[in-house]
Amino acid sequence: MTQKQNTSRRSFIKTASAAGAGLFLPYHFSAAPSLAFDTGSANDKVDIALIGAGGMGGGNINAAKKWLNLVAIADVDSGRAESMKAGLGQGKADVYSDYRKILERDDIKVVHIATPDHWHTKPLIEAMYAGKDVYCEKPLTLTIDEGKLIRKVQKETGRIVQVGTQQRSTFNLFTKAMALVKDGRLGKIKKIQVAIGGAPSSPALPVADVPTNLDWDRWLGPAPKADYRMLKPEKGRPQTNGHYEFRWWYEYSGGKLTDWGAHHVDIGVWALELNGQNSQPLSIEGTAEHPVEFKDGKPVQTDRYNTATKFSFTVKFPEGAEMVIRHDTSNGVLIEGDKGRIFVSRGSLKGKPVEDLESKPLPEGIIKEVYKGYDPVENERRAHWANFLHCVDQQVEPISDVHSHMRMLNICHLAGICARVGRKLDWDAASESIKGDDLANSMLSRPYREGYEIEMGVPAGASS
Repeated sequence: MTQKQNTSRRSFIKTASAAGAGLFLPYHFSAAPSLAFDTGSANDKVDIALIGAGGMGGGNINAAKKWLNLVAIADVDSGRAESMKAGLGQGKADVYSDYRKILERDDIKVVHIATPDHWHTKPLIEAMYAGKDVYCEKPLTLTIDEGKLIRKVQKETGRIVQVGTQQRSTFNLFTKAMALVKDGRLGKIKKIQVAIGGAPSSPALPVADVPTNLDWDRWLGPAPKADYRMLKPEKGRPQTNGHYEFRWWYEYSGGKLTDWGAHHVDIGVWALELNGQNSQPLSIEGTAEHPVEFKDGKPVQTDRYNTATKFSFTVKFPEGAEMVIRHDTSNGVLIEGDKGRIFVSRGSLKGKPVEDLESKPLPEGIIKEVYKGYDPVENERRAHWANFLHCVDQQVEPISDVHSHMRMLNICHLAGICARVGRKLDWDAASESIKGDDLANSMLSRPYREGYEIEMGVPAGASS
């Protein structure tokens, strides 16, 4: 990046920061708003590259498009990549089938990763080593051991990584709920119920021809070699082991437990931490139903969805708190303390502590305190991007950092392991391992397919 581009980028973020609540990011700057920012001038936008040009990636870039300049796109589906180029890329973005071409570019400093789950860890680690700051979609990893490696590399490189758990930036609902916890309105937390809904099953999916625009081998990447499968119903989305439906296969995801679980378990763990309570699990036990038979923790059938469709797990924490993760009640998070309880979802925040706000409002500044000292401007997805851009500019930790994310995602992964082995698991937080269970411990990691291993390196600018 040239000096002029660097100056323009920093000027843009600082101008946005000073613009106040009516714009986007009033983070501790004093510069006045500029005409360039108001008009979204390309010279004052942050250059960003997108790895994974599906619906989530497009939705994220679109949410913050006034402040982003999409200059490069990488996707193994050329149809998706070209469509993204024509739209959000304004016909100008460079298109690659191999994301490593993006990482080689010195002019790109910010990357958004919105690939399927099994493709998060490898490009994220390589991007950090290449000197990029990254907004990566959740769940950050496919396994617990991947999370250990990501945390290690983030500390080594110092790169800024925001995880796409945007509920942390939903100020009128989830952040407000956390402010109630922080202010002591619930007292000591005794129980958290995380309701995330069930997951679909499928019939046997026949082997199908790979779409001509899709590089299926590269889509599989680190995952085991497998046939492309697809069944197109008369109505609705095609059932497949590829785009979107990858989340219902343990080979590529963790099902609902890491999909919605990565959102709602995060809120429950955040509440414990804000309340000064230990958030490291002691154990997890429960039951789960799968659409296929399992043997030694692996699905016997390989031609249909295999993640848990129904489940109920109880997670025990030190100091007596517990979390129930279930599929069969209203989606949202119920937090119960010895002084009161609240329920928060993407549609509501309710409970007596909420009703009491009319006569006893929250202290001034407590939302900002909960939000790591950042001003609450805009809401949800746009605010999450605002926080990321500010943290990139200032090189400070974002609201959804990799370390807090993995503390909670470990619980989601443990639930998935518990579901597959069918027994209680005792967790050793110090070693991040499962006590006395060789089979369960073997599921903390997964081998990478030959040719798709993580390319470890040294931080950009450092000597090898």
